[in-house]
Amino acid sequence: MKKILIVLLCVLMIGCQKIDAPDIETHEIIDGLGRAVQVPVVVDKVGCIYAISGHITALLGEGEKIVSVTSGLKRDVMMMSLVPTLDEATEPKNGGSINIEELLINKPDVIFVAADIASNEAETAKLDKFNIPYLAIAFNSIEEQQEMVRMIGKVYNKSEEAEDYITYCNDKINRIEALTSNVDDRVNVYHSVNEATRTDPKGSIVEEWFDKTGMNLVSTSEELKFISGDYYASLEQILEWNPEVIFVNENGVDNYIMTDSKWQSLNAVHSEKVYMLPVGISRWGHPNSLEIPFAMMFAGKKVYPQLFSEVDIEREMQYFYKTFFDVEVSDQMIDEILNGDGMRIRKDER
Repeated sequence: MKKILIVLLCVLMIGCQKIDAPDIETHEIIDGLGRAVQVPVVVDKVGCIYAISGHITALLGEGEKIVSVTSGLKRDVMMMSLVPTLDEATEPKNGGSINIEELLINKPDVIFVAADIASNEAETAKLDKFNIPYLAIAFNSIEEQQEMVRMIGKVYNKSEEAEDYITYCNDKINRIEALTSNVDDRVNVYHSVNEATRTDPKGSIVEEWFDKTGMNLVSTSEELKFISGDYYASLEQILEWNPEVIFVNENGVDNYIMTDSKWQSLNAVHSEKVYMLPVGISRWGHPNSLEIPFAMMFAGKKVYPQLFSEVDIEREMQYFYKTFFDVEVSDQMIDEILNGDGMRIRKDER
């Protein structure tokens, strides 16, 4: 009887061990920092602690798996409409730090983070302690951004869908480059990021897409002030650059530039060529935007209307959002996206 009881106890113990510590099949993913990370083959819950990872997840049809986000992701109105379950996702990132207790509420199978988090030993120690795989999102060019789409495609076993998106984007970018290849006298443009004097440095993905659209981004000609991770130009610099066209990506900044007395000497203001960039799934043309080809189309039609006369941006929008996000965009939605007004919630309104 004792021997039987011992055998039964051993069987129960082995069974319990299998339940408590199941073997999870993993595969290796190389992240944006070149790290080899073991990620579950089957992913049910993800943390998108870097906004573009959430947009890519939605692009690949996996939006409902998102259980944790960075707060900025909840400010994109179209994204929230596409993935309404985001409203219930936790927001474990406070400033440059991850609140591990908040993250563990849903304990995602894998999380996507910015390079600064993945390079911070204090932050990664928290993730390693609870065995949460993390993949760094890092890129400085359109090509590198597309590599991040490929990487996330592998996580969801959606490599084919990722390649379809990349092929589409490269086709549009190549066509736009062909349209502007013979532009000799490039138009000088200034791009405002959130605030009127915040802008983009040399070597940025924004410089790349403006360059491919046949324009000269004036902020790349001089050193900028680097403050808390962002780049700023002085108003005196902007007045000296005297751009012919200004694009802004924050609602209201265009009106501020057009009406504030300090900006009135600019050519762009005189000719009323200050434009708010559209907002769809994200802000078109933002470094973290999947809609960069559309920012190029929009800017091209504003700056070189004759060269871009055959580009039907509305038809392209209908195809893109239906094909890659399964969203039928109405004429009203197209107008709302192109206007940008109300498509992204302000920080102080959340």
